[in-house]
Amino acid sequence: MCLHESKTLRIESDCKVPAEIRRIVFYVPELRRSFVYYTNCFHLAAADIALLYKHRWWVELFFKWMKQHLKVKIFWGHSENAVRLHIYAAISTYCAVATLEHNLKLNRSIYEVLRVLGSSLLTKDNVKDLFSHLGDETVAVQSNDEDIEQLELEFE
Repeated sequence: MCLHESKTLRIESDCKVPAEIRRIVFYVPELRRSFVYYTNCFHLAAADIALLYKHRWWVELFFKWMKQHLKVKIFWGHSENAVRLHIYAAISTYCAVATLEHNLKLNRSIYEVLRVLGSSLLTKDNVKDLFSHLGDETVAVQSNDEDIEQLELEFE
């Protein structure tokens, strides 16, 4: 990364924004792309601020992955402790289910295993039995269109 530009801007407005902000433009030659950052932090070097934004992006990607794979849509609380507990519980559950799927050789997605386990929380069945009665539900792709049964609608 190389610093392209860094300057202080003065803002005149009635909003609750700092009177001065810092505009930093970083150019990354490998990506052939410039990144623009606005901050009110004047005591850090421009390279440090760009690095902080890069790390912040990794945090954002982690939360995106967590919401997609761990099915965490809303956190239980807003305090740091509540968010930590929720993340630990979600990751622990995900790891336990992934280990279960691997050890029992279920050959199913983690999402499907979670769905089956969630729908049978109050049953006293063996975990292996929960999946044995489902059979192999994978759909074989047929190469001939005539063999595929499909609903046909006729409008007159």
